[in-house]
Amino acid sequence: VSDKLAVIENLLEKVDLIAIGGGMLFTFLKAQGKEIGKSLCEDEMLETVKALLTTANHKGVKILLPTDVVVAPEFAIDAKPTLVSVDDIPFDQIGLDIGPDSAKIFANAISTCKTVFWNGPMGMFEDERFAKGTRTVAQAMADTKAFTVVGGGDSAAALAQFGLDDRVDHVSTGGGASLELLELGDLPGLKALREAPNARV
Repeated sequence: VSDKLAVIENLLEKVDLIAIGGGMLFTFLKAQGKEIGKSLCEDEMLETVKALLTTANHKGVKILLPTDVVVAPEFAIDAKPTLVSVDDIPFDQIGLDIGPDSAKIFANAISTCKTVFWNGPMGMFEDERFAKGTRTVAQAMADTKAFTVVGGGDSAAALAQFGLDDRVDHVSTGGGASLELLELGDLPGLKALREAPNARV
């Protein structure tokens, strides 16, 4: 969460909408006062998230959060997945994917955009029980007429797993570098190349 919040804050000056899924969504839900059970959360970032949500609201940037999630007692082979509202996450469950309603909302949002940058899966896509959210978002990325960029090894792996890696405009496995570029607007390597003699970047 912490490594992406600075990026999100910087993007508030440049985007109309940010959809939050995957592991970081539960810090956002908890910041809104919701019960998140045993789901991943960085408690030390809660106040930062609250401030970010306020800033986004003031700037007119929509922060899209899931309305339903798939939970289980633990991430294990024999764990039974259950679909619940984000308002009804049991105290002894862990969130492992966004739900189908949320996935459709995210997909619809993608279809309205002119440019889409995707970093990070919606859930534990390596396990088919928790892959539906990521699959739906990946398919929306493949189907949209928008310019699409995917950053990060996990997102790239998800696209490959679903056979959609040739359906987006650009795929970068350098998730950290992609986020740093979005946050800072430049990278040391790119700057060095531009300033080198006879450089063509």
